Amino acid sequence: MRIFTFSAAAVAGLGIAGAALAAAESQEPIKLTMHDWTGQLVTTTLMGKVLSKAGYNVEYVQADYIAQFAGLKTGDLHVAMEIWETTGREAMDEATATGKVVNMGETGMIAIEEWWYPAYMEEVCPGLPDWKALNDCASEFATPETAPMGRYLGGPVTWGGFDDERVEALGMDFEVVHAGTDAALFAELESAYQRKAPIVLWIYAPHWAPTKYEGSFVKFPEYSTECYNDPSVGMNTSMAYDCGKPTGPIWKVASSTVAETWPGAAKAIEAFSVNNDDMGDMVAAVDLDGKSVDEVTDAWLAANEAAWSTWIAN
Repeated sequence: MRIFTFSAAAVAGLGIAGAALAAAESQEPIKLTMHDWTGQLVTTTLMGKVLSKAGYNVEYVQADYIAQFAGLKTGDLHVAMEIWETTGREAMDEATATGKVVNMGETGMIAIEEWWYPAYMEEVCPGLPDWKALNDCASEFATPETAPMGRYLGGPVTWGGFDDERVEALGMDFEVVHAGTDAALFAELESAYQRKAPIVLWIYAPHWAPTKYEGSFVKFPEYSTECYNDPSVGMNTSMAYDCGKPTGPIWKVASSTVAETWPGAAKAIEAFSVNNDDMGDMVAAVDLDGKSVDEVTDAWLAANEAAWSTWIAN
């Protein structure tokens, strides 16, 4: 794992008072996990910088989205700032049930993750956004590698999401091909969109893509927890995941050791809140405008001091 240190000393130039540094209960590093999409890097960096302003020692640790729960349970990792209702709920619930991981509440952002297609595909595939229409014209989405099956471009395999299971459960004539990275996913969308080439892929929000590109999310059978957990529920009575993805909050979680060792930091993590619009703007500033995560998060902190200062208020 790659570890990035961001100690209290590193933010001394940002006007941190000596009294704030003394408030930290321990100078043992709080380890925040970093993943492979821009929004999560922004969210985690915001939290890390605010904790540093309060005098805490912070380390950023590169970790797998789902596998990180093992480290959170043991206390080797401490904080994960984005667990999406759409893809991480099962892993989060399993971890919190052990008592070793704590749900720290909502981030303020609402997650949408689903199959998405550009508007121009409706000309060659009438009946969209209904998923049955998508399946009827699967060949229109084929590539030389997948023909005669259509290709669905999924997110990196570590994101989860049950797309392979859904394709099988709904009997779709599609092959799931996973993008290697978040950047590769959206680079392929940009290329296809410019050429008006066939594509259906994983899009999520908060993100800039649903605003920049004209298109729609595919409408699958409505999600339910039973659809995911009980094969007898839904269109396919022998398989689970025969429905759309859930929508809902993006959560924060922490190892139970955080409240024990750094109770003030735990309160700050619980208080953290950012809305979809602000996050979409920050992600766009990084991905489209070429700004660094540090530049973007520093700008947000400067513009929103009245908000984040309450997170660390005594």
